[in-house]
Amino acid sequence: MSARFEVVPTAIQGLLILNRRRLGDDRGFLTRLFCAEELGALGWDGPVSQVNETGTTHAGTVRGMHFQRAPFGEDKLVTCVAGTVLDVAVDIRQGSPTFLHHVAVELSADNARSLLIPAGFAHGFQTLTDAVRMIYAHSAPYRAEAEGGLHCQDPQLAIAWPLPVAHLSARDAGHPFLGPSFEGIAA
Repeated sequence: MSARFEVVPTAIQGLLILNRRRLGDDRGFLTRLFCAEELGALGWDGPVSQVNETGTTHAGTVRGMHFQRAPFGEDKLVTCVAGTVLDVAVDIRQGSPTFLHHVAVELSADNARSLLIPAGFAHGFQTLTDAVRMIYAHSAPYRAEAEGGLHCQDPQLAIAWPLPVAHLSARDAGHPFLGPSFEGIAA
């Protein structure tokens, strides 16, 4: 049990849902988005190297499924601060007993939930509302040469997107479908 996060394990080892505890009074609330000490005890490996924000205009938009190959793998802490998303992490770690399994969790400004994603996962989300904003903390800097992606509609992933998939970027639409030779990545 963490002081600021209620930890909810998922069916995939190392992938955690964090319910952020809100402290509040009649003025409003405070919620901690990141705590190196508490997240380190949960598996966060390294400093915060980058913090990024995305804004997505339209419901139904899918961003992802992105990952970084070793040795540039990264842990991510993903938080929705406006609107609602279905956030998805797919285990692509070589030799993992849950290889190609995924967890999908609703993140929203209202539910104060985050997803702690270790290295070795592909990550993406679908916006369930208009005007979504996401905050990502990364344990390693982005490296274009280590970037990879899976196609969000790959039948082998069997992700049940709640809305029709819309507004894919050219990059995301061009991600390959898995073939029999996909062995995952070193985590």
